[in-house]
Amino acid sequence: MYDSVLVATDGSEAAATAVEHAIALADRFDAPLYGIAVIDERTAYDTGIVDPDEVRQHLEERAAARLAALESAATAADAADVAVETAVRSGVPHEEILEYAGEREASTIVLGSRGRSSFKGALLGSTVDRVVRIADRPVLVVG
Repeated sequence: MYDSVLVATDGSEAAATAVEHAIALADRFDAPLYGIAVIDERTAYDTGIVDPDEVRQHLEERAAARLAALESAATAADAADVAVETAVRSGVPHEEILEYAGEREASTIVLGSRGRSSFKGALLGSTVDRVVRIADRPVLVVG
C-alpha cells in the first residue's frame, strides 16, 4: 500500500506522535522512511542585537537534533528494519515538505496536528492545512 513514508517534524508533541505513526507504517509496509525538518524563513529574526548567523546555526542544530531523534526511534528494537533518510530544509514549510515528498516519491505524508491558538499560527496559517489541501498523495494527520 505504501512504498515510502515521509514524516515532517517540528519538535512539537504532535510531531513526536506523528513520528511514531510514520515509523510504524514504514515498518509494517517494509517501506523506507524519509524525515524532514524545515527552518521557516518567513519568521527569521533579524535585529542588530542578535547575530543572524548565530540564530540560523541554532535553528539548524535544533532541526538536526529532531531528525536524529527520528533516526534513533526508527532503529529502536521494535523497528530495527526501517531505513531512514533525513533532510533539513529552509523555506516555507508546506512548500518544502511537498517538494521533498515529490523528490522522494513518498507514497504518503505523515504530519502532527497542532492547535492554531498562537499568534504565529494565525498569522502564517497552518502548515498542516496547506499540505492537506495541496498534496497530490495521501496525508495522515496525527493528533
